[in-house]
Amino acid sequence: MTLRVLLVDDHRMFREALRALLERSPDIRIVGETGDGNEALRLVVDTSPDIVCMDIGLPGMNGVETTRRIKLANPSVKIIALSIYAERRYVLDMIEAGAGAYVTKDEASDELLRAIDAVQRNRSYLCPDVATLITRGISSSDKSSPSPIRLGNREQQVLRLVAQGNTSIQIAAKMSIAASTVEVHRRNIMRKLDLHSVAELTRYVISRGMDLD
Repeated sequence: MTLRVLLVDDHRMFREALRALLERSPDIRIVGETGDGNEALRLVVDTSPDIVCMDIGLPGMNGVETTRRIKLANPSVKIIALSIYAERRYVLDMIEAGAGAYVTKDEASDELLRAIDAVQRNRSYLCPDVATLITRGISSSDKSSPSPIRLGNREQQVLRLVAQGNTSIQIAAKMSIAASTVEVHRRNIMRKLDLHSVAELTRYVISRGMDLD
C-alpha cells in the first residue's frame, strides 16, 4: 500500500530535505506541501493524505491548533509532529491535539521513516531525544507527586517502554519476560491509572515529569 504524505513546514529547505528523504521509499507518495496552517487544512481536504508531517512552529495558526482542527475534521489522518524542541510541554501539547508521533528536527533524517511506520500501524512513536526525556521523568515522578497511585517497579518499566512506542513483543524481549506477562502489566497499569490507550499513557508519563525541566 502506498502511503499518501502531506508535508507542513514553513521552511522550504527543510521541506525539500524531507521530500528527498521520503521519496526514496517506493511506498510513500508526497501529495502536497505547505508552510501555512490554513493551507494545510485545505490540502488535507483536497489531497486526502494518510499522514501529515506537521511542524509545530508555523506562523499564524501554529502546528498544535492545525493538528487539532485536522483531527476533529478527519480523525483517521495520522499526524507526526516535527519540532526543534524536545521539551515536555511541546510534546504534551501535540499529543493532546492528536499527534501520534513526535520527532525532533535534529533526528528527522534518521527517525521520520520509523515514525511513519509506527503511526500507519496505529502505534505511538517518540524519537530517542524525546524518549530519553520521558524516561528521566517517569523514574523520578513518584518522588514529587502527591498522587496515592503507586506502580510496581515492573509496571514502571512497562509504562516507560510503552510510552516510548514499543510493542508488547518488543517490551517482552527487552525485559526478558513473556509477552503475555507484559499484557497483564499493561492492563493493570491502565486499570490503576484509569487510562485507556497508549496515547493516554504517553500523556500521563510526560505530564508527571513536567516539573523536572
